[in-house]
Amino acid sequence: MRGVRVPDEDGSTTQRALPDPSGVAPWPEGGRPRPGPVVRLPGVYRPQTDTLLLATAMRREGIRRGMDVLDLCTGTGTLALHAARLGARVTAVDISRRAVASARLNTALARLPVTVRRGDLLRALPGRTFDAVVSNPPYVPAPGLSAPRYRAGRSWDAGPDGRVILDRICDDAFAALRPGGLLLLVQSGLSRPEETVGRLSAAGLDVSVTDRVTIPFGPVTLGRVAWLRAQGLLRDHPDREELVVIRARKE
Repeated sequence: MRGVRVPDEDGSTTQRALPDPSGVAPWPEGGRPRPGPVVRLPGVYRPQTDTLLLATAMRREGIRRGMDVLDLCTGTGTLALHAARLGARVTAVDISRRAVASARLNTALARLPVTVRRGDLLRALPGRTFDAVVSNPPYVPAPGLSAPRYRAGRSWDAGPDGRVILDRICDDAFAALRPGGLLLLVQSGLSRPEETVGRLSAAGLDVSVTDRVTIPFGPVTLGRVAWLRAQGLLRDHPDREELVVIRARKE
């Protein structure tokens, strides 16, 4: 493929060749990974286990034709494309210019009608409501009081407790859902899923943890083991973390 003007996070652009596909593709209607290209510009989150876990939950929970679905923190757009393949009308949002460019390129390559918007979570769509909201947000605990703005870590770093983005999604979810609407959210056990459940319940949603999987630490988390231990965030396993999908429905 030819080169493109790649957006930088400070608003400028740089001419680059398109990167090689990551090898992890959007999911077809059957809900399983398949070979195929995904464009992932530098600094954009690579779809991996948490992406697959949430995609599986989306199909099981009935994302289907005719639904209006919002994918928050879309990254490459993989989950948005999965929802579109299930027949939903999909809007995808990310604050990163490179993520938005990646998602738009992948949408064009897949020839699926996903609307991709750049913006700060639900502030990008004031007043809009949806039948379902899905999100694989940044959730890795990191030194610093806020999420980074201009480096690759913004795809995963989420403040000292990993909840800078999670708390905002929890606080805004009720207003973004239509009656009967569904929120599906994936996060790490390091960022306190019980806090997510409590916040969503307090907001008036019916909440449960539907999926759990334990995986080895990735390179980012391995590099923070000493810091995580000092913060009291490492519990039972010094080299593994649990990923969970949290389901919340508006009655």
